[in-house]
Amino acid sequence: MSVAEETIKEQAGEVSQPKAASPLDRPLNFLSSVRFGVVLLCVLVLLSLVGMLIIQQNVNGFDAYYASLTPAEKLVYGTLGLFDVYHSWYFNFLLLILSLNIVLASIDHFPAAKSYISKPKLSATRRWLLSQKHNATLQIQGGTKQEIAEKISRFYKENGFGAKTVESKYLSYGFDEQGNKNYSEIISKTQICVFGESGKWNRLGAYVVHVFLLTLFLGHFVALQTGFDADVRMMPGQETSEIQLIEINLDRQERFAVALPFKITCTDIEQKLIDPKGSIEINNTLDWRTQIRIDDPEYGATVADVSLNKPFEYRGYRFFQASAITVGSARTMTLELTPQNGGQPVNVNLARNGAADLPDGTRIEYEAFFPDFVLNQGKPDTRSADYKNPAVVLNITTPAGERKTAYAFGAKLPDNVPIGAPIAGYKWRLTGFEKSPLAHVLSIKYDPFNAAFVAWYIGGFGLIGALCFVFFISHKRIWALIEEKGANEYEVVFGGNTNRSEQAFEDKFKKIIQGVTNRPSESS
Repeated sequence: MSVAEETIKEQAGEVSQPKAASPLDRPLNFLSSVRFGVVLLCVLVLLSLVGMLIIQQNVNGFDAYYASLTPAEKLVYGTLGLFDVYHSWYFNFLLLILSLNIVLASIDHFPAAKSYISKPKLSATRRWLLSQKHNATLQIQGGTKQEIAEKISRFYKENGFGAKTVESKYLSYGFDEQGNKNYSEIISKTQICVFGESGKWNRLGAYVVHVFLLTLFLGHFVALQTGFDADVRMMPGQETSEIQLIEINLDRQERFAVALPFKITCTDIEQKLIDPKGSIEINNTLDWRTQIRIDDPEYGATVADVSLNKPFEYRGYRFFQASAITVGSARTMTLELTPQNGGQPVNVNLARNGAADLPDGTRIEYEAFFPDFVLNQGKPDTRSADYKNPAVVLNITTPAGERKTAYAFGAKLPDNVPIGAPIAGYKWRLTGFEKSPLAHVLSIKYDPFNAAFVAWYIGGFGLIGALCFVFFISHKRIWALIEEKGANEYEVVFGGNTNRSEQAFEDKFKKIIQGVTNRPSESS
């Protein structure tokens, strides 16, 4: 409704009465308020921070963390669901309310944002333009209104603005010879408004952010409700067809098995070290690699490598390299066998869990590796996880079928040491080995609908792109109202605004004014 129409109705006593508020208006306004949404988002961020600070169940290291807590801490954390924050009812409830807030806020504000694109404000009054933060008034002599409009349009385009020219008519009083208004004379005049605009789609950027936020929320919700995470320790030769999940019921920790539709066998583990002579700790590691074989009754056997930056996906299960049990072991070993009766030593390469045959028919089989060998109550053991006294235990089968146990040490032992005595006609020595941890820990994430993929790659990266679009692109608008003030004399009133990046817009505004006047202008 125009101002004139409203004035006529007011004079006629036809002022409309305000519409009665619905009982749902107040709660809906509260749910759709931006301030309420920001509070919900902050609460969810705090809960996510709690989930990072408190080790969650089914995460590697949870057993040790849980054992370190006092009975009171176990009771409180278990009651509040802090051991599994992301599956708690209150986390999901807040996620639902925040999603509802985003949807309602978008419905409320989208029509106004859309109008910037579908119905831009092409013209403006002199008073409105002078009320803008960036404005300027110029007096121009010579030429026509159309020539001035074309010049302004050209400078708009040079500064990255699209330009539209709108011509409109209005009624004005005439003037007598002394310059006084002649109220008996009404003249029809024409004014031109040149409108410039750039970045108008930025007005919809907030709603793109909302879409990707909802995608992120929905993807994580579906992934949490339909899938699970678990850590599995894998040693070469180990096989399993189920994994164990942990559930905290108040102060009690309960485990339950989840059957897999296939069997996993670890065939090899490898650790690539920065310094091969250094330790196998994390700070000396380039990569971990775990080779597994999946025996599926439906699809057959599949061999896969799981590396630190190369997860493996199979039937909705994603295998990640989580960590390692950094007790020293060996992936491959080099043995030197010196014949007891004299002769040239024989070098044998042996893999972990592997076997080798000698020319005389003797068979060598790997039994165990100890980084810091010691006999503990007559049984081989290790004093530490470091390679201080490496030794490998071997099972030997002689050509006659006799089975014996041999110990090959990295250090050269004296001839009179019983443990270093010849076995099966040879003296055994460990001359080299490739360092490897005792076991790797794989993280298995089950996500049947690939919801986490949608959340992270579509929702997450889309959200980053949308935020960049919102914050690095602004909607800039500028108007120039050209009015004739006398013979070949014109007044041009400029006004403009932007939804962000005020300084950058001010620089462009001044460039346009300077281009039109060919001199610095005084702008308020």
